[in-house]
Amino acid sequence: MKLIAKSFFKIAILAGLAILPSGMNAQEVNWLSWDEAAKLAETDKNPKKIFIDVYTDWCGWCKKMDKDTFQNPEVAEYMSKNYYMVKLDGEGKEPIEFRGKTFKFVPSGRNGYHEFAAALMQGKMSYPTTIFLDEQMNMLSPVPGYQKPGPFLKIAKYFGEDIHKEKDWNTYDSESK
Repeated sequence: MKLIAKSFFKIAILAGLAILPSGMNAQEVNWLSWDEAAKLAETDKNPKKIFIDVYTDWCGWCKKMDKDTFQNPEVAEYMSKNYYMVKLDGEGKEPIEFRGKTFKFVPSGRNGYHEFAAALMQGKMSYPTTIFLDEQMNMLSPVPGYQKPGPFLKIAKYFGEDIHKEKDWNTYDSESK
């Protein structure tokens, strides 16, 4: 009986070690709702910028960006340190309050859209679109389309480190190749 218990224990340990390395690669992102991020931006003594991932449930590229880009350890670590990270369903049904206005879901076609997502994306309804806001919740830039980890991190640093205040994107992009 002791031999079986010892063997089982060894197998359990080895199985745990086999799982450990693959689990360490993925980084867990602490996604916030818009309301949570807006409250933090207003109440924190040293507020961060806000990053918004506008997605839909049916968007394959959104899911790929979640998996490949946002779970990339380097991206996840940088974003967590420098941004409040928000997930926003572009077709979400819940009203959102912002600067004295209530944004709502608008039924349209098969799915409809959320007015807040449309405002952030400046009317260009494309998924995924990532939105960068400054510490006062002012628009820095919407960035439409799927982004791989490297190019995404470059964009995130451009806004996160306030490089956009000193250089235009083309200058920064050409200097950092």
